[in-house]
Amino acid sequence: MLKRAWILSVCLPALLPAALVRIEVADRGDVLDGKSFAAAGPYERIAGKAYFAVDPNLPANKIVADIAKAPRNADGLVEFSADFYCLKPRDPKHGNRAVLFEVSNRGSKGMLPVFDLGTGAADPRTEQQFGDGFLLEQGYTLVWLGWEFDVPPSPGLLRLYAPAAQGITGLVRSEITVDHREIRQSLGDRGQLAYPVLNPDDPSLTLTIRDHPDGPRRTVARQAWHIERGTHIVMPAGFEPGKIYELVYTSQDPPIVGLGPAAVRDLISFFKYGIEADTILGDHHDFIKQAYGFGVSQSGRFLRTFVYYGFNQDEKGRRVFDGMMVHVAGAGRGSFNHRFAQPSRDGHPFLNTFYPTDIFPFTDLPETDPDTGITDGLLSHATPPAATPKIFYTNTSYEYYGRSASLIHTTIDGSADAPLAPTTRIYLLTGCQHGPSAFPPERGSAQNMANPNNYRWTLRALLVALDRWVKDGTEPPPSRYPGIAYGNLAPLDAVQFPKLPGVQLPTRIQQAWRVDYGEEFRSAGIATIEPPKVGRPFPMRVPQVDADGNETAGIRMPATAVPLATYTGWNLRAAEIGAPDELYSMTGSFIPFARTRAERIKAGDPRLSVEERYAGKRDYLDKVQAAARSLVSGGYLLDRDVPLVVERASAEWDFVMR
Repeated sequence: MLKRAWILSVCLPALLPAALVRIEVADRGDVLDGKSFAAAGPYERIAGKAYFAVDPNLPANKIVADIAKAPRNADGLVEFSADFYCLKPRDPKHGNRAVLFEVSNRGSKGMLPVFDLGTGAADPRTEQQFGDGFLLEQGYTLVWLGWEFDVPPSPGLLRLYAPAAQGITGLVRSEITVDHREIRQSLGDRGQLAYPVLNPDDPSLTLTIRDHPDGPRRTVARQAWHIERGTHIVMPAGFEPGKIYELVYTSQDPPIVGLGPAAVRDLISFFKYGIEADTILGDHHDFIKQAYGFGVSQSGRFLRTFVYYGFNQDEKGRRVFDGMMVHVAGAGRGSFNHRFAQPSRDGHPFLNTFYPTDIFPFTDLPETDPDTGITDGLLSHATPPAATPKIFYTNTSYEYYGRSASLIHTTIDGSADAPLAPTTRIYLLTGCQHGPSAFPPERGSAQNMANPNNYRWTLRALLVALDRWVKDGTEPPPSRYPGIAYGNLAPLDAVQFPKLPGVQLPTRIQQAWRVDYGEEFRSAGIATIEPPKVGRPFPMRVPQVDADGNETAGIRMPATAVPLATYTGWNLRAAEIGAPDELYSMTGSFIPFARTRAERIKAGDPRLSVEERYAGKRDYLDKVQAAARSLVSGGYLLDRDVPLVVERASAEWDFVMR
């Protein structure tokens, strides 16, 4: 099939009750010129826009914040649209009967780099971008949809086009942190579109500065800064690196942000259950039986929020996602369904603090917060058992330091392990950072080299396990995460990290706090207090380590089971970017062992050297292969990936011993 650009509009009958109204296809063509992927055969690419219209009076849609204030068409429906992208088997009967939907992270596509080990692209077209074709060989129908309204217009990025609640005003809080002195900053988060300031010249606007998230705020003189074009703040003297600036202002006409998860719900429902009309993807309706949601970081928090609000059942009460892989989301949810929400704002140790991200509840099953008396759980809030998906939570070591991950499996007071739902499994990817760094690793703007420990192979194995669990009930690999009962989850000051020369240990980590945005936030999604009132923090716990500083619990990739270095989930900001006692966001540390005994003694390093551990490179690689085979037997690694693991270990040996 020749590549071509064209428009195909598929409309449904006007009176047909369907949330998906039509799909307009702007581009359709073969993947890699018709290359065949194992039993799935050739794939095709479909890109365009999906159009929706929902009844705001249906219970399934009333969960969308402010939907009652959205404009309606002549039929009383709320209309919106979203960018759409799909890679599917050309002949659907050769697929594996499952949709794998990636929740786009700020409009991007990351599924192919994660699972197919590709290079990634907004519109993948090359062999390098498709990597080894793992997902296509598995036969998945791969789907993406824009759900975030504030993604900047850019080729290939996916956006939601949502109506606004006209005439509504409210508070917006913008937080700014820079690593280098800069004069101009957007009021949006890291390139995302900002809510305009309603009155930029208002003399009562107050910009504050503080040294730490929980430190006192100081006011910056009003004449020292001004608002530009309604969406940027300018400070001629420059924003100081390593400080937190904050501006609270009034904006108006907020988009109906919660239509993003509603769009995801209705598109996946369409794939699974079909509609009574002929569509461009109608040939899939007889073959798609399961749907899995995959989300990384922000997108993983989206999935946690998705089930919390009850979006995992469609307008007819049917289950949407049968399984979810919630990756590196920690204990967070996010700003995905409230008034003046900023979906990109997350919650880092030193960035985007006190946004409604790490807020109670944290566990799937209900717990009671003794400070507020509220009893709640992610799965007990609005998701009935029939709509509950099977969930894999995968977190790296970083999430325990920078994303409050321990809260998903400890009691609210941090004194004991919390029970898991029978549909939930939790996996710690031991000794890894948020996303593996490039190899060879570099220090960048942190104090230590970034952590290159590659965990993507394990995610491939877990996806296979999730698919089997959903389809035929095959039990997945047992959960592996640190626990209080096992003595390998501890407060920060109880971690027995070795004293390493030149290595500064963290004394401050990310905290989840009890926050109060006003009486209407929990019930209606309206924040009336910004910045929020801050109460007591929830107790954080982090994984315990061995004599090398490597963690003892979780899924230990051969890099940590047969180590050449200490691999941590934490790293600190370099002095040159300010706040050197704060964690460097999303980054761990790679601290190599000394090569020889003489070198380590000279350096005062208590960890055994490489030569004291292994007889040579061959001995080391044999141990790596044995560790990899052990992971294969447990279901945490695929047999096909053992050679890749050994190859990478060989490169790391050469790097450390260079």
